Amino acid sequence: MKITILLCCALLAVPAMGVEYPSGSREATLVALEKMWNQAQITRDSKALATLTGDKFINTEWDGEVTERAAFLRGIDDPLFAATVMSVQDMRVDMYGDTAVVTGVYHTKGTSSGKPFDHVGRFTDTWIYSGGKWACVASHTSLLKK
Repeated sequence: MKITILLCCALLAVPAMGVEYPSGSREATLVALEKMWNQAQITRDSKALATLTGDKFINTEWDGEVTERAAFLRGIDDPLFAATVMSVQDMRVDMYGDTAVVTGVYHTKGTSSGKPFDHVGRFTDTWIYSGGKWACVASHTSLLKK
């Protein structure tokens, strides 16, 4: 667990230092950032998610709810929401200059307002590389099953 946390911190520090990524490693960095995102949601670490999202971040949930960054981050701190499982798989990273679109399958499980949920769906996250770091500017999820 400590190694995972150290690796995550190191990955966040590299873009902040303005280090150029070697060819081919941008994709690996984005996959790692996606996994860090999930860990931050499980631990309800809105500060970590704030570092991963752009100022104009927009989130579209599986049920059609659209939230801007501030509301999204408040939701992470909501004690009525407790995710116990958050994972991603089958990720694909498509690069467009300093923009990346990451798609994949997610699984999230936990409770919301005391009611259990178990969602499997697809996600699309749009990331931009600006100011020496990656930031997610848009996220969209769609359920595969309830």
